[in-house]
Amino acid sequence: MNDDRPVLLEKRGTCLHLTLNRPRALNALSHTMVRLLDEALSRAEQDESIASVLLSGAGDRGLCAGGDIRALHDDARASGRASLEFWRDEYRLNARIARFPKPYVALMDGIVMGGGVGVSAHSGIRVVTERSRVAMPETAIGFVPDVGGTRLLATAPGELGTHLALTGRSVGAADAVLCGLADHHVPARLLPALTEALGEPAGQDPSVAGIVQRFATDPPSGELAAQRDWIDDCYAADSVEEILRRLRESGVTAAEAASDELLTKSPLALKVTLAAVRRAARLDSLEAVLDQEFRVSSRAFEHPDFVEGVRARIIDKDNAPQWKPGSLAEVDDQEVARFFAPLGPGEQELGLAPEPTCTPAYGGQAG
Repeated sequence: MNDDRPVLLEKRGTCLHLTLNRPRALNALSHTMVRLLDEALSRAEQDESIASVLLSGAGDRGLCAGGDIRALHDDARASGRASLEFWRDEYRLNARIARFPKPYVALMDGIVMGGGVGVSAHSGIRVVTERSRVAMPETAIGFVPDVGGTRLLATAPGELGTHLALTGRSVGAADAVLCGLADHHVPARLLPALTEALGEPAGQDPSVAGIVQRFATDPPSGELAAQRDWIDDCYAADSVEEILRRLRESGVTAAEAASDELLTKSPLALKVTLAAVRRAARLDSLEAVLDQEFRVSSRAFEHPDFVEGVRARIIDKDNAPQWKPGSLAEVDDQEVARFFAPLGPGEQELGLAPEPTCTPAYGGQAG
């Protein structure tokens, strides 16, 4: 009989194996799943018989496609607040994973997007396969990268993270490693053997990292390394408008395609996303970035672009969202700044960092 629990826990030797178990929904995260993961990690941290944690997804399509977008959409339409509490717990889980004191191995096989990145890419040992497609695709639905994604993207080499944040494009194994979203490539066919090895008593190499390394191989060739010149030049601009101008005038076919792609995204989400990535680069901890992202997510949740984006891309699938405002020129700096302002009366900050502090500007660019 199939086990319908949304998160499966199995202890194999000294390894606690956590499986996201909603394969028909591409293991999309629910609030219940976030709580179960957090509880499991809390117990594992205190349990001396557990030496490591392994995270995987049920089925063969992906680790996790993100949060339950339909549930978030319905909550926003109803002017609810449940989504904010979901994000509050989810972001705290992301921070726990990043600071987890024992080896945490994430098998980022197949589709890994949004919230799926949050429960995997902050871990200590991140494994991708030839089937991996990793993305933060939020701008397509009128939202902004979260779950610590703006920090991950801000620390990618050059302007690769800005490119991925604005376009929402997915990357394969080689590019995920290049961008700092993953550490090792293991062929998908070897994942069962890797899982078994992690649950066995230590052999010649007692380290979890050493076990993973034994299964690692070179990934198939990526695309981004050869595109660094135009990406770094175009996305170094301080505004979305200037980025678009550089892309259009670059004379590079791939850059022009990226320009066309950006024009399909929410203008407001694009401008807030650029500001979020630039600001994240100057914040001194993941916790401070998550605090910032909670403010941004709270404001994006209230804006009509989120409901409209989910309707157009996921529910009706007409791919014809009516963004408000409809152009970049109509998005002013004050509206963007409002997304980063402290939450108002009756709204509780996430409060993971004592105080958001800044280091010198990343790349000399203003936020």
